[in-house]
Amino acid sequence: MAEKKARAKKAASARPRKTAPAARSGPAYWLFKTEPEEHSWEMQKARGVKGEPWTGVRNFVARNNMKAMQLGDLGFFYHTGDDKEIVGIVEVCATAHPDAKDDTGIWKCVDVRAVCDMPKPVTLAAAKANPKLADMALVRTARLSVQPVTPEEWIEVCRMGDLDPKKVGK
Repeated sequence: MAEKKARAKKAASARPRKTAPAARSGPAYWLFKTEPEEHSWEMQKARGVKGEPWTGVRNFVARNNMKAMQLGDLGFFYHTGDDKEIVGIVEVCATAHPDAKDDTGIWKCVDVRAVCDMPKPVTLAAAKANPKLADMALVRTARLSVQPVTPEEWIEVCRMGDLDPKKVGK
């Protein structure tokens, strides 16, 4: 019996250990989708610095994306429906917390506040036509309501929208 415990202990110590993720040097980037009839960019801006809880997400991947967000992360504000365009930039102003519209306790939300308008809205069609965005989640998995955006995608979409990414959120 003691030999079996010793072997188990040795095997456990030989397994690679999970380490904490490396600290980020800046914000992560996201894309938040909304129906403009339900929650438009103008409504988001009207909330001011207080921001608005991003409630109603009922997809585990999107929920996990929100759980990964940190204060100061930036996101594109995307109108779905007929518009299908990025119209503004938001900032995460409260990390993941229970969604007040969920009675099960499963779903989370973050709070976001408007940062600035996208000077020239970037349409889904324009994103799909840009080879630099071929791997962007918006182009590949269009139905996911909260999506990660890589730093390279962030810079390219900002460029397409006539927005200097270095001046966003500062």
